[in-house]
Amino acid sequence: MLQVLSRISRRRALQGSAAGLVVLGLLLWWLVPAGEPSPSGKVTFSTGVPTGVYQRYGELLEDALGRTVPEVAITLQNSEGSRQNLERLASGEADFTIATADAVATYIRDSRPGAYDLRGCARLYDDYVQLIVPKSSKVRSTRDLRGLRVGVGQDGSGVRLLANRLLQAAKIDPDTGITPVSAGIDTMPALLEQDKLDAFFWSGGLPTSAVQKLSERFPIRLVPLEGDLINRVHEGGGSGRYYRSAVVPADAYALATEGRPVETVAVANLLVTTDRTDPALAEAFTRTVIQSRDRIGRQVHPAQLVDLRTALYTDPLPLHEGARRYYRSVKP
Repeated sequence: MLQVLSRISRRRALQGSAAGLVVLGLLLWWLVPAGEPSPSGKVTFSTGVPTGVYQRYGELLEDALGRTVPEVAITLQNSEGSRQNLERLASGEADFTIATADAVATYIRDSRPGAYDLRGCARLYDDYVQLIVPKSSKVRSTRDLRGLRVGVGQDGSGVRLLANRLLQAAKIDPDTGITPVSAGIDTMPALLEQDKLDAFFWSGGLPTSAVQKLSERFPIRLVPLEGDLINRVHEGGGSGRYYRSAVVPADAYALATEGRPVETVAVANLLVTTDRTDPALAEAFTRTVIQSRDRIGRQVHPAQLVDLRTALYTDPLPLHEGARRYYRSVKP
C-alpha cells in the first residue's frame, strides 16, 4: 500500500513539475519575441569627432541601450566622419555607425570594399551645411571663397565630400581654387579665431555646440548658400540628389545669423550596419533609437526630428531584416 501511495506521489510531483515547465516556457515565449534570446556580446559604434553631434548622439544612445539591451557591451569609437565610419563597418572594425546618405551613395557608387554588405536601420535627422566666416569678412557667397584659406573637413568626412561638391558647383577647384585646410569641427573654430582660416565648412545638426560656443566668444557670420548652387549640384547627378535646399532658422545661432534665416543645403543621416549583424540586435538598436528620441532630443536637439513615419526610408541602403521586423511590429 505504501509503495502504491509513493508511486502516486511521484507521478503527481512529475506532473506538477511538467506543468510548471509549461508555464515557464509560455512566459519565456511571451518575454522573448519569436523565441530568440536577448542580444548579448560586444558591439562597437563608430561615431565622429569628439565635439561633433555624432559623438554626443552616440554617447546618449549608448546610455539608452544600456537599459534596453543590458547584456550588450557598447564601445564608442571616434572617427573623422562618414567615409571612415563606412570603411570601419565594411572591415568589421565597427558594427554600427552614422553616415550621411550622400556619403553612403558615393561609397556604393565607387564599389568600395564591403559596399554591398551595408544595411540601413533608420533615417535619423538632417545635417545642415554651415559656411562660417568672421563677421567682418567680405565673403557673401561661396564664389567669394576663391583664393582664401578654407577649412574643408577631414579627409574621411562627409564634410569634405560636401565642401568639394559645393565649391565645384561655384566653379572653384577645391584643390587649387582655394587653400584647402584639412581639419575637423574640433579644431576649425579655433583656427578661424586665430586668423589661420578665412572660412570653414561644417555639416551637422542644429545647433552644433562647437559653432554655438564659437559665436559666443568670437563674432562670426553664416554665409547663405545661394539657391542656384543646389540646382547645379543636382545637375551633376549621382549622390548629389541626396541634397536638398533648406534654411538655418534665425534662432539656431542667434549671434551668427544677423537675425535672419540663412539659405543652406541639408542631407539626411542614416543609422547603418551590415548584413552580418544579428537581426535581434539590429531590431533592438532600431527600437531604442525610436523610443529614446525624446530623451536624447532634450540634449541633442536634432534627435527630436527622428520620426517613425520616415525612419524606415534608408535610401540608398536596403533595410536590415532586424530593422524591418521592428517597423512591422509597430505598423498600425
